[in-house]
Amino acid sequence: MSIQSTIEHKLQALEPTYLMVENESHMHHVPPNSETHFKVTVVSPRFAGIMPVKRHQQIYALLADELAGPVHALALHPYTPEEWQARGAARPDSPNCRGGGQS
Repeated sequence: MSIQSTIEHKLQALEPTYLMVENESHMHHVPPNSETHFKVTVVSPRFAGIMPVKRHQQIYALLADELAGPVHALALHPYTPEEWQARGAARPDSPNCRGGGQS
């Protein structure tokens, strides 16, 4: 199973109404086909009443093995369904990496 698939599978524990895991490794100075940099957008009613830092901690706990090993960077965008709707169902774009795309 790919790292991206593993992340997607583990985050199902949050009962997301929307989940997108994007491999952004190609935007960084890593070998081709790497799985080291990810952006996660997760929308879940389980985040209601929980501060953003606590949401991040929940995700970090679920992905502890990946963060201790192959995953170098994880951009997190956790929202409640109401927050997601208020944003127009849009997550922020990732910034360009210095040296990204070079191999």
